Amino acid sequence: MTHNTPRRSLAARLLAGAALFAVAALAHAQYVWVDEKGIKQFSDQPPPPSVPLKRILKAPGELKKAIEQQNTGAAEGDAEASEGDASGAAARKAKAPPSLAERNADYNKRKADAAEKEKKTAEETKRKDGNARNCDAMRKAQKTLESGERITRTDQNGERNY
Repeated sequence: MTHNTPRRSLAARLLAGAALFAVAALAHAQYVWVDEKGIKQFSDQPPPPSVPLKRILKAPGELKKAIEQQNTGAAEGDAEASEGDASGAAARKAKAPPSLAERNADYNKRKADAAEKEKKTAEETKRKDGNARNCDAMRKAQKTLESGERITRTDQNGERNY
């Protein structure tokens, strides 16, 4: 009996190790794709259907085979295009995801646009407030004129003038 215990223990350890490797293989099923903003996305879930296959960088299983087939076909087509004309390289460069500097420039532009819009909104609000104050003053003046009362003003000496 003492000889079977170490063997059972070894078998149990090997079985547990195999189970851990199986679970680790499942956890390795990762997806990597580039979204429409040019940012790499990492997930254990497949990308949304709106993401084209050419932007999926890594995928497990059947999807991986489809991506590889499309990428090899695209690579062959790109090679033919580059032989035919130099505009193929420019087209590929134009379709490449934006670099960090480009994304930073876009962010700065959006930030400047938002600040300009906020400034215009503040100016518009200030103008509307001024118009509202002028309208109130004119309404008061009109009521005073229509009331028939004598209009008086006080001069620098404190005397009333009619």
